[in-house]
Amino acid sequence: MREAAFVKQNKEKWIAFERALDANSNIAADRLADLYIQLTNDLSFAQTYYQESKTLLYLNSLASQAHQKIYKNKKESGNKIWDFFSYEFPLFFADHLKTLGFAFLIFMVAVAIGTISTLNDDSFSRLILGDSYVNMTLENIRDGNPTGVYQQDGAFGMFIAITVNNIKVGMFCFALGILTSIGTSYILFSNGIMVGTFFSLFALENVSLESWSVIMLHGTIELSVIVVCGAAGMIMGNSLLFPKTYSRITSFTRGAKNGLKVMMSTVPLFIIAGFIEGFVTRYAFMPSIIKYAILLVSAAIILGYYVLYPLYLKKKHATIHRTTA
Repeated sequence: MREAAFVKQNKEKWIAFERALDANSNIAADRLADLYIQLTNDLSFAQTYYQESKTLLYLNSLASQAHQKIYKNKKESGNKIWDFFSYEFPLFFADHLKTLGFAFLIFMVAVAIGTISTLNDDSFSRLILGDSYVNMTLENIRDGNPTGVYQQDGAFGMFIAITVNNIKVGMFCFALGILTSIGTSYILFSNGIMVGTFFSLFALENVSLESWSVIMLHGTIELSVIVVCGAAGMIMGNSLLFPKTYSRITSFTRGAKNGLKVMMSTVPLFIIAGFIEGFVTRYAFMPSIIKYAILLVSAAIILGYYVLYPLYLKKKHATIHRTTA
C-alpha cells in the first residue's frame, strides 16, 4: 500500500485518538488500551513499509503520548511526583531535544558575541554589567579574591534570594514564548551576552581559570537550566507558529501545557543551584579536586537528565512497541 493511501485510510482514526488523548474528561483505561492496540498495529505497519517517514514519526509520537496516559491511569498507587520526574517528563522531553539544541545554540552564540566584544572593547563590560559591578569586581581581583561577591551576604539569605531570582528569570524566559519563540530567544540572547561579558572580564585580568572554577560550581546547573527554560518557551512559541493539524488556539494550549511540564522539571535544579551558590561557592579556596568533582557531577546531572536518560527511555519505549505490536 502506498503511504498516501495508508494515511488517508487511517487519518480519521488517528485524529479521533488525538482528541481522546487531549480530552479534559478522563478516558477509560480499557477503552484507551483498545485504541492503543490499533495504533501499535498501524505503527508496526509503518515501521515495516515507511521507514524514516513523517508518518512513522507521527505515529511514534502518538503512541508515546498514549503510553504515558495509560501508565498514568494504571498507576493507582505510588508517588505521582516521582512518576513525573522519573518517567513521564523524560519520555516526553525526548521529543523536544531538537528544541533544546536550538536554545543552547542561541545562548552560546550570544556568549561568543559577549566574549569577543569584551575582549576587543574595554568599555563593553561596563555597558552590559554596569560601572558599579565592574568596579566592585576589579577591586575584589586586586584584593586577591576575584569571586568575593559570593561571600558578602549570609549563606541562607543568599540561597533564598538567588533561588527565587533564578526561578523568576526562568519563568520570564518561558512566559515570553507567548510572543512566539522570538521573545524567549531574546532572553536567552541577552543572558548569553551577559555571561560572555562576565567571564571575559576575568580573562582580561588574567584570573579566568581561578574565577571560572568557582563560578561554575553553581553556574553549571544554573546556566544550563536557564537554557532548558528557553526550550520551554520555544515549545510554547513554536505551537503558535506551527499549529500543524490543530487550530492555533488548540495548538497553543498544548504548547503551553508542554512548556509548563518543562518548567516544572527545572524547579528542583534551581533549588540545588541556589544552595550551591549560597553555601558552597563562597569557599573559593577549597581544594581543586573538590571543585572539579562538583563541576563534573553537576554536568553529569544536566546531561544525563535532559539528554541521555530521555533518549534511553525513548529507545526502550520503541523497543517495547516493536515487541508487542
